[in-house]
Amino acid sequence: MRRPMVAGNWKMHGTRASVAELINGLGQLALPSGVDVAVFPPCLHINQVIDGLKGLPIQVGAQNAAVQAQQGALTGEIAPSQLVDAGCTLVLVGHSERRQIMGEQDGTLIRKFAAAQACGLIPVLCVGETLEQREAGKTLEVVGRQLGCIIEDLGVGVFAQAVIAYEPVWAIGTGLTASPQQAQDVHAAIRAQLAAENSEVAQGVRLLYGGSVKAANAVELFGMPDIDGGLIGGASLNADEFGAIIRAAGN
Repeated sequence: MRRPMVAGNWKMHGTRASVAELINGLGQLALPSGVDVAVFPPCLHINQVIDGLKGLPIQVGAQNAAVQAQQGALTGEIAPSQLVDAGCTLVLVGHSERRQIMGEQDGTLIRKFAAAQACGLIPVLCVGETLEQREAGKTLEVVGRQLGCIIEDLGVGVFAQAVIAYEPVWAIGTGLTASPQQAQDVHAAIRAQLAAENSEVAQGVRLLYGGSVKAANAVELFGMPDIDGGLIGGASLNADEFGAIIRAAGN
């Protein structure tokens, strides 16, 4: 039985004051014991969040990491080993904003995924299609390629220590949400692609849905057989809303 997971991606949001307020709100949540909870603050606030959540069953991850595992001459980047030293356990790899706005290509993401795992971080690989690609009927082709490049280069076994998040680009921050069945269809295809290589890995890996998830739609989404939780954007900046989504995953 896969343990559900709900993770909050805070993106480029937060001041010391607002982060302190959010930490305080998270500390007051009654979290269900059967759900893994994580937050991904901006790098600037990781230490504040780790200190503030001490003693709470909430993991802290980073939104990005360098292509090389160890410290070195790479101005402006943060090594996965430094994130581990700070207390992080997870890192996002390949979020659509990094792919589209920052121009990160598959080759770069393969290196980031491998570097993260080399240091013991759990990569959360983000995959998803644009509205144009969905309307052209290319959803499974696009997602399959994004997943396939990791499998081809690093082997399917790496997903025994990773999480996959399906985030349709057209549903991120737009208020549009894939219907539970649309999301389930893609999650099932991802699991089938992994199963073609290794059924045990496929059954064990957690697949999260991301894209305008709210308390109002979380129960129905998380009720789908291949959806194991959510990667939550805007709603994770409100502790009460985030808590309601976590409880939905625990039902």
